[in-house]
Amino acid sequence: MATITRLAKPSNGNGSIRIVIADSHAMFRAALRKLLGVEPDFVVIGEAEDGMEAVARVRDVHPHVVLLDLALPRCSGLEVLREIRSLSPATRALLLVDAIDEGELIEALCLGARGVAFKTTATDLLLKSIRAVQAGEYWVKRDRISLLIRTLNDRLGSNGQDERRNVFGLTPRDLDIVRAIAAGESTQAMAQKLSRSEVTVRHQLTSIFRKVGVRNRGELLNFAMSQNLAGNGDGSRGATAPMRR
Repeated sequence: MATITRLAKPSNGNGSIRIVIADSHAMFRAALRKLLGVEPDFVVIGEAEDGMEAVARVRDVHPHVVLLDLALPRCSGLEVLREIRSLSPATRALLLVDAIDEGELIEALCLGARGVAFKTTATDLLLKSIRAVQAGEYWVKRDRISLLIRTLNDRLGSNGQDERRNVFGLTPRDLDIVRAIAAGESTQAMAQKLSRSEVTVRHQLTSIFRKVGVRNRGELLNFAMSQNLAGNGDGSRGATAPMRR
């Protein structure tokens, strides 16, 4: 288990930017902590190796910024964003990822993320992104802005049926999984169809089970059919097939 790393006394808000690093790779966390430690206005006050631990760290130390990978075990980065939005509203989340698709980025921004940086980003840009997010700015690559605006406009224009589905806290990506389950697709098939890793699909399934209060795929299928969540997106029910792992 990762432990809280205190490198300096908490600031009063006018000094150091207090940071929590949430990433499943210990070597990456150590390298990043060393990199940030050189900066006089940064102090790493906590680390987390999975999503549940990230939520606990943010709740306990209330950092200014959390550097958050989306591909976290036990609880996805998107779920972490959902939790910390209520636990620590002043904390600003900057996604620090290997890769991210447009759907994930849109969901993350809707859940309160302030931007995204890549793990391959040049050091000076990474440091600049952290300071920008702490200053209240958004950090998104310029070539993605127009696409983000179009996607957000499409969402704002969606019908009330999607709003009804969100009563359960299910995101559009969650609904993709639910529909795939209703079609009897395996984890491998879902990963290929949705362009996600099998690990990500399994994490999403665990998150969906928790949201709707079910224990397995069979119960999820029954729930989806009873709530008309297993259709093709226009409210109709899709054909179901035998469940496969």
